[in-house]
Amino acid sequence: MSKVFWNYLLLSPALLGASLVVSSSANALGTAEVANGLEPAAASEALVAQAVPAASDRNVLQKLNQYSREGSANTSAGQVTSVSQLSDVRPTDWAFQALQSLVERYGCIAGYPDGTFRGNRAMTRYEFAAGLNACLEVVQDLIAQAVEGGLSREELRAIERLQQEFAAELATLRGRVNELEVRTAELEANQFSTTTKLQGEAIMALYAADGGSAVNSDVNGEFAFGTRTRLAFNTSFTGNDLLYTRLAVNNIPSFAPNNTFTPEGDLQFNAGLDAEGDSTFRLDSLLYSTPLGSNTEVIFVAAGSIANDVTDTINPLDGDGGSGALSRFGTRAPIYHLLTDGAGIGLRHNAGGAEISLAYLAGNGNLGRFASSPTGGSGLFDGPYSALAQVVLKPIDGFKLGLTYVNAYNKDGLTGSIFATPVSSIGFTTISNAYGVQFGYQSEDMPIKIGGWAGYTNSRVLDEGLKGDLGSWNWALTLGVDAGPPGSQLGLVVGMEPKVSKSDANVAGLENTDTSLHIEGFYEYRLSENIAITPGFVWLTSPDHFSNNDDLVIGTLRTTFNF
Repeated sequence: MSKVFWNYLLLSPALLGASLVVSSSANALGTAEVANGLEPAAASEALVAQAVPAASDRNVLQKLNQYSREGSANTSAGQVTSVSQLSDVRPTDWAFQALQSLVERYGCIAGYPDGTFRGNRAMTRYEFAAGLNACLEVVQDLIAQAVEGGLSREELRAIERLQQEFAAELATLRGRVNELEVRTAELEANQFSTTTKLQGEAIMALYAADGGSAVNSDVNGEFAFGTRTRLAFNTSFTGNDLLYTRLAVNNIPSFAPNNTFTPEGDLQFNAGLDAEGDSTFRLDSLLYSTPLGSNTEVIFVAAGSIANDVTDTINPLDGDGGSGALSRFGTRAPIYHLLTDGAGIGLRHNAGGAEISLAYLAGNGNLGRFASSPTGGSGLFDGPYSALAQVVLKPIDGFKLGLTYVNAYNKDGLTGSIFATPVSSIGFTTISNAYGVQFGYQSEDMPIKIGGWAGYTNSRVLDEGLKGDLGSWNWALTLGVDAGPPGSQLGLVVGMEPKVSKSDANVAGLENTDTSLHIEGFYEYRLSENIAITPGFVWLTSPDHFSNNDDLVIGTLRTTFNF
């Protein structure tokens, strides 16, 4: 009997511990001692330690077969008499000989109804309890049999020797089980919630802008420091749904109003074009998603919606400011920034090789990030809103091609020139129709991920005396390369932020006659699973699509903490 054989007697540690319960009377043990010619103490210890019989009375051993279950009653084990009956056992398996001995010599291994052994499967506590009960009955029967028929002296000595040989291992195993039980009890007593998981992200950023002479005003190049902190509560009531609640504080202002005087190059993790930032926690997002059938998800948004809440933004570098691209333009295509950050509903349907997204979102204009108000001009249907329809094609693994349409009232894309953002930069009232095509490719087998997009937006100005159309184009190519520790990457974004290429007579003079290029580079270095440092820059040629402006460089050192 080898160590491999004994290792397969998985229930033996419990049986050794239960020996005091199944001991027979002194007279019975005395009979066994005399019958086998052993000292009384040695014979008693050997009989109690016997967990699986050597060779006799297989009908008793079949009680062991009752313990094996896998989730339901219809998967109960079936007795096998030859190891060849187990289809997933091979002679090359490391424990084949031990298993063969247990099956063919001792008859104490049960197979599943489909003829498999499933040797790599973990035993559950329920299985252990059922097996322990069955084996205690077997031990009692074996003691009685030993009294009546007697075990050989060699068998009793072999059992005694095995018990002594593995005493240290069994003691270690019992200690580990006890330690795990203590740790499990501590975790259960101190867990945050049985239904809610808390996630946090904190960004600390050092940033500055220099050059530009944007709109004839020099950027002074002074450094600033700011933070964005988010606490997200992910709650599930059924295991398939999600109630997402996020609190946030952000004191990183936009560059545009007071520094660069153009939305171009603004950072994704700032407070937005219409906010200076403050140090007050507020409700940043609140939504509930739940399955609607096997392939469809419906999302109810109460406040603070963003594009990736209701659809796939496709760009592999989209980390919503906490990871990946640094700028708003580099994070996702401008068409997704047209979505109003208020309340609404979204629908996502997985059709196998394609995903279809529909969404309607409304907000409170410049208040943003809060649910719509019942006052006139600020409701779900008479205030700022956005409606999205998107189809994402997935012809091969890792590749996505998105076709997107957005209709938006009194909302613009927050990127590009002042003329390309007439709502947030100038204060015009508009209704926009935007069309975009996006692609992205990333694979676990390749260290490179690529993406890109092209889009056109037609914005009709509705102000009296200025009614007319503004047409703007944008495009970009993105590249990410895994480099350094796991999770680290080099990133590059090259593109043209929205540029007004045509305008009607009533809004003549709002065209951008020159072209500005957006060039962005960063290296996201992951110090650990929870900390990443990302130095990077955004270089704008001819800022605001105006060649008289000197090039503008925005630099930042972003440190992200996740917990």
